[in-house]
Amino acid sequence: MALISPSRRLRRTPFSEGVEAAGVKAYTVYNRMLLPTVFESVEADYRHLKDHVQVWDVSVERQVELRGPDAARLMQMLTPRDLRGMLPGRCFYIPIVDETGGMLNDPVAVKLAEDRWWISIADSDLLLWVKGIANGYRLDVLVDEPDVSPLAIQGPKADDLAARVFGDGVRDIKFFRFGLFEFEGREMVVARSGYSKQGGFEVYVEGADIAMPLWDALFRAGADLNVRAGCPNAIERIEGGLLSYGNDMTDDNTPHECGLGRFCDTQTAIGCIGRDALLRVAKEGPVQQVRALVIEGDPVPGCDRAWPLFAGDTRVGQVTSAAWSPDHQTNVAIGMVRMTHWETGTQLKVATPEGLRDTTVQAGFWI
Repeated sequence: MALISPSRRLRRTPFSEGVEAAGVKAYTVYNRMLLPTVFESVEADYRHLKDHVQVWDVSVERQVELRGPDAARLMQMLTPRDLRGMLPGRCFYIPIVDETGGMLNDPVAVKLAEDRWWISIADSDLLLWVKGIANGYRLDVLVDEPDVSPLAIQGPKADDLAARVFGDGVRDIKFFRFGLFEFEGREMVVARSGYSKQGGFEVYVEGADIAMPLWDALFRAGADLNVRAGCPNAIERIEGGLLSYGNDMTDDNTPHECGLGRFCDTQTAIGCIGRDALLRVAKEGPVQQVRALVIEGDPVPGCDRAWPLFAGDTRVGQVTSAAWSPDHQTNVAIGMVRMTHWETGTQLKVATPEGLRDTTVQAGFWI
């Protein structure tokens, strides 16, 4: 097996010590940092996530901080979602687009104050794009990457674990909102969010020095809850229809193609750089769109490249993520399908590494 050569270009995280002690078995590279992908096995990690509670090192969700009088103006320039009614204490899932309407990232925007925002990014060089916009338009705003490393608490017992460390007030945080909570004399942003459908929190840990003390405190507090180290799980995210930037969508896709049209207020998001392009897309409609798919037969291998979708001899899309679902006893998948073949129940063929398989377009995702 080939190994990744360590270097300063591939950064460890403030939680790497805890991740390694927990027995991590595999990583991927995300925003030039190490993101755990397997602890016991993908299937065992999936079962534990659905039944108990996990602590995830998601430091790879780097923050782009906007600070200054023009911070709100710059935020609106980046996204077609109308942010005018967003109050401090809120988190918004936002598509970020370029001048053609292509997706550059699908982060969570965290509004700390009128003049201070964090953009909690997916895997792309968004910092350079935001700096370019700020400087090109001569905005009065500082753009940088702060020393903030998110830690997720996910699973059905997440509320119980978080309450033991931060107090019962965390139970009152509403979905996609955050509160400020103290840990060892430090104030932390705790948001009800996360990259799973099992529920939980993301803790924005400011300062690498407090990272392992928080990690250790969560494991001490959750011993009787069967807490384990975990990570975003491929099976669970596909069941839930959680898209992966760079896998299920790229800058070649518009938000409408990615099923994110509901997060585009293109008529009212005045100032968005890709607004004109998206107005045309909204009027004409997308020619392809993300769909849930079922692939027949035995468990498929990991989808490390796009698998072509066919109707007869005509290519009509591609499968971008696929996995065997133990709970649903079938292969669940995410694909980009042309409008001529995206209706529920449409029968197609997918070219997997093991040959052609029957696949069916589903009405929706499984969670």
